[in-house]
Amino acid sequence: MAFALITLLVVPYLPWVIIAYVRRHRVKAVLRSYPWCEWPCRHPIRPPGSPATIVIPFREDFTATLRILPFPIALAQLENDHPDRIWFAGDPRFGGVVSPVGGHYPVRVVPHTPRREECGGEGFDLARRVGLVRASGKATRT
Repeated sequence: MAFALITLLVVPYLPWVIIAYVRRHRVKAVLRSYPWCEWPCRHPIRPPGSPATIVIPFREDFTATLRILPFPIALAQLENDHPDRIWFAGDPRFGGVVSPVGGHYPVRVVPHTPRREECGGEGFDLARRVGLVRASGKATRT
């Protein structure tokens, strides 16, 4: 009886636990390999049900739209004294980790529209090693 009760209560949550473990492991690997950098950002208004995104202009000619994983979290509404600034650790081409200034709420982000043509080049091996991208050039989504 106890085994059946535990099975009914634990098994439905097992996939969420596994996803959280993998996500936590990737966040930890990214933060060990990439330093936090402060960037200006925008939090586009999104319709209900659409993914939460953040727009970070990394260079004058390159602005990345990053999707917050695994759940749509409104970073601008958290304890955030600077909603127009964000800390980013990672590779803008493949994603990384963002947090409100201060680093107290790290969240995994991936490119909103992944582009395989950007695989390779400087930084690709490090991004692959920490789990931001697969060897095929496809970004990881957890």
